[in-house]
Amino acid sequence: MAAASVSLKSSLFLSSPLSDFGGAAISISAQVIGEGHGSQGGRECRWQQLQTPRTFSSWGAPGSSVSSSPGNLSRRDTRVTLFTRGKAPITQQLPGESDAEYAELKDFDFVKTSLAAKGFNVVYDINGREATEVSPILEALPNLEQFIYCSSAGVYLKSDLLPHFETDAVDPKSRHKGKLETESLLETSGVNWTSIRPVYIYGPLNYNPVEEWFFHRLKAGRPIPIPNAGNQITQLGHVKDLATAFIKVLDNPKASKQVYNISGSKYVTFDGLARACAKAGGFPEPEIIHYNPKDFDFGKKKAFPFRDQHFFASVEKASKDLGVTPEYDLLDGLTDSYNLDFGRGTFRKEADFTTDDMILGKKLVSV
Repeated sequence: MAAASVSLKSSLFLSSPLSDFGGAAISISAQVIGEGHGSQGGRECRWQQLQTPRTFSSWGAPGSSVSSSPGNLSRRDTRVTLFTRGKAPITQQLPGESDAEYAELKDFDFVKTSLAAKGFNVVYDINGREATEVSPILEALPNLEQFIYCSSAGVYLKSDLLPHFETDAVDPKSRHKGKLETESLLETSGVNWTSIRPVYIYGPLNYNPVEEWFFHRLKAGRPIPIPNAGNQITQLGHVKDLATAFIKVLDNPKASKQVYNISGSKYVTFDGLARACAKAGGFPEPEIIHYNPKDFDFGKKKAFPFRDQHFFASVEKASKDLGVTPEYDLLDGLTDSYNLDFGRGTFRKEADFTTDDMILGKKLVSV
C-alpha cells in the first residue's frame, strides 16, 4: 500500500503540527515527496471517515506539506480523500504515517467523475501547476464551499524593494506563470477561494533538495560552494508551519478570496544557512567557498539549490488575518528535518558533487 506521504503536491489536503501523520508535509503527508508518488493499483482513493459527513478532497505533491494536513482535518471530524499525481509507488514515509492508496489526478475525466460522485465540500489543491488542472475540479464541484490553493512566492516580479507583499507586481513570464493563471481562474470562477504563496519550503521528506543539498556536503566533509558573496538574503518556512496556515484559512471569512505569503518570520543569508545546517546536523563549522557563476559552464546541472538573488516575502498579512505564528525558528526546523529524514539515512537525491569539483578545481588552480 502506498504511504500517505505526499508533501505539497496533493490535491486534497489538511495539515498541522497536531497531525497524527508526524513529519513535515502540508498537504497530505509530512512532505510532498515530489511527482513520483501515486496509485498502487486501483483508482479508488482510500478515505478516512470520522464523525460528520463533511468531506474534503486534497490533491498532492510540492514541498513537504501533505502529511500534516490530513491528520489536522481528521481532528475536525471530517472525511478526507487524497489524490496525488504520478504512478510510482511511494517508498518512503515518516514514523507514524498511515497507508493509503492514490488515484492518478492527471486523468481529468476520472477526476471529474470521481469528485462529482463524492460531492466534496472543500478542496485543498497542493499540486496544481496549470489552470487546466483546476478547471475539471471546479466543473465537477459546482457547490464547492472553499477551494484552497498552493501557489508560490516565485510568482513575484524581481524587485529592488523587499520584502515582497501580496500586492506586489507579479511576473507573467515566471516559471510559475501557471499558478498565476490558476489564481486568475479562481478569481473569476465565483468560487470561495484562498491562495497560499510559500517561499522556500523545508522539512522532512522535502522533494526539493534544499536543506538536503547542504547535508550531503556536510556529511561528506566537503567545502560548501556558494555563489558570489554569500550574503544574498533568502527565507525558508517549515512545512508544518505551512500546514498550519492551510488549516487556518479553512472556514475563515477573512481568508475568502485572499492571497497569503507563508514562510518563516526571519530571513537568512546563504552563508548563514550553511552554518545553520551544520549546527542542525551536529557537524563542525563548514568551510565555505565563494565563486562567480559566470566563470563556469555547468550545462544543465544545478550548482546551487537557491536562486542567486535576494528573495523573501512579508508574512505580516497572514499573521494579522490568520493569527499564524511559526512554531519553528530556522535552527529548530532544520534540526527537525535532519533528525526525521537525512539523519536517518534517507534522502531524495544521491549526492552529486560534479559542479562542486568544477568550482573547487578552478579555485585550486587560481591559488
